[in-house]
Amino acid sequence: MSKLSIVIALYPGVTHLDFTGPHQVLSRAPNAQVSVASMGGRDIEAEGLTFTGLADLKGVMRCDVLLVPGGFGCTDAMLDEDFMGEIRRLGGQAKYLTSVCTGSLVLAAAGLLSGRRAACHWAWRDLLTPFGAIVSEARVERDGDIITGGGVTAGLDFAFTLLAELAGDDYAEGVQLGLEYAPAPPFQSGRPELARPEVLARVRALMAQSLEGRTQAAVGAAARLQAV
Repeated sequence: MSKLSIVIALYPGVTHLDFTGPHQVLSRAPNAQVSVASMGGRDIEAEGLTFTGLADLKGVMRCDVLLVPGGFGCTDAMLDEDFMGEIRRLGGQAKYLTSVCTGSLVLAAAGLLSGRRAACHWAWRDLLTPFGAIVSEARVERDGDIITGGGVTAGLDFAFTLLAELAGDDYAEGVQLGLEYAPAPPFQSGRPELARPEVLARVRALMAQSLEGRTQAAVGAAARLQAV
């Protein structure tokens, strides 16, 4: 029996927890091979950590699961035609198309989410709209063979959802127990509707510094997609 191929596609400026959390969970999937790939197999620096020994994304012939994590680098990734070409190629024939955080913007920019529901980080999810995707506020959204997670830490919930799909609930529950995934956050401020107003205002102000550039990138990527 051939192994289930799970490919995590990285790009410069990715958020490492977006993929290291899911990688930890999915690496325990039975009869699965998890590959982490970048363009040319180049090292990827992610917020102070450097990931090396990566596969060449162009050399990946196919995959059963394509996972695209998010990060501030997704703005440039959406406009990188070489990278986006590989996402279209692999995503177009994957059995499951998945993402965490703003990775859904990359999938959308590749033309893979038109008319489909998708989750994203709360601060950026409205940028799915120019691509014709349907914005979901869920922590994990499933629309057929498309499974997407919200921001960063939602990647763990996403990964267990995907693992249950691949190996069954009993197996996923066992992995959850083995990893002692029993979240008990010290603060109830993980979503906009839960955060104190002053905390939300401060974080929105920080996000606003990147909003214009990312919005322009999304609009530009959507225009290029329509021209194809």
